[in-house]
Amino acid sequence: MPLNMSIIAVLAAMLIAYGSVPLAIRIAPRINAIDEPDQRKVHQVAMPRVGGIAIFLAFIFVMLIFIPKSAQVNGLIIGAAIVFGTGLLDDIFDLPAWVKLLAQILAAAVAIFSGIVVSFVTNPFDGMLNLGYLSIPITLLWIVGITNAINLIDGLDGLAAGVSAIAGCTMGIVTLLNGQTVAAVMAFILVAAVLGFLPYNFYPARTFMGDCGSNLLGFVLGCLAILGLTKSAAIISLFIPIIILVIPIFDTFFAIVRRIYNKTPIFSPDKDHLHHRLMGMGFSHQNSVLIIYGISGFFGVIAIVMSSISSPKVTLILSLLLLLLILGAFKIGLMTGDKPRVQIESEQYAEMDGEFLDTEGH
Repeated sequence: MPLNMSIIAVLAAMLIAYGSVPLAIRIAPRINAIDEPDQRKVHQVAMPRVGGIAIFLAFIFVMLIFIPKSAQVNGLIIGAAIVFGTGLLDDIFDLPAWVKLLAQILAAAVAIFSGIVVSFVTNPFDGMLNLGYLSIPITLLWIVGITNAINLIDGLDGLAAGVSAIAGCTMGIVTLLNGQTVAAVMAFILVAAVLGFLPYNFYPARTFMGDCGSNLLGFVLGCLAILGLTKSAAIISLFIPIIILVIPIFDTFFAIVRRIYNKTPIFSPDKDHLHHRLMGMGFSHQNSVLIIYGISGFFGVIAIVMSSISSPKVTLILSLLLLLLILGAFKIGLMTGDKPRVQIESEQYAEMDGEFLDTEGH
């Protein structure tokens, strides 16, 4: 794809998203997509929750116009439309969790059928391992898992959008360095669409992205990780997507472990996620978000560096990073949910816990 066309595509995505957010805000009350405050939510005033419409319009429109069509691109677009549409219905009608999960599985199946599949994993010590029949269930688990991981961290103003933008930018750089030009451009288009939305969503937010936005971002990031990173011949390509998406992946993992440890239902919502813990430690809403941005950016840089060094060093660095992450998680209580519990400050525009598995609705 020519450089000038790529630049135009990225700029177009940003402008379309930025211009579409006011429209989404005006539409929200007409379709009853308003998030009302209650005892378990952080925000204190009613907020529009379909800002993801702007991200979807920008991303899909630019993809259809600028990106060369292929089976995989078509599968990504159709799957994205499925998760976005389901998320939009959930923002309006509060769908049951099983309906949303089935829609995500359907979207992932469309992507898999189109050729977006993890067909092998890289072994740091001895070449590659063909997954064979395991490729489909692993791919399905990855896409659905990342879709929900982004949804789960959508708990503070600008958090999910910023983390997704950082992850997308990192994916774009790594895939570009590995010669995956089309996948890189798609990643930058997604980033541009998110950046066009972020001025309306950063604290104090004027709108939430809603499930339609967070599910869309998670699905596209999950698919792009397969298209642009696991297709690489680099020996550490298995680890790169995990490093890039380390915050949502490990926050989701620790949420599940924490609930099992505390003998609470896995599907029940809580306020012991990383962003809640940071606020419980005394950081403000805005500073908590910026700290997580910094952590995400740090791991993004690590992922870029790891994509260009030899396998023994990669293995050592990866092990040390994961060890530090686990120790840090224990330190701030992510695993057990012990005191100090988060005392969420009553900030007027703080965003709700956007967890997919919250059966009480948003």
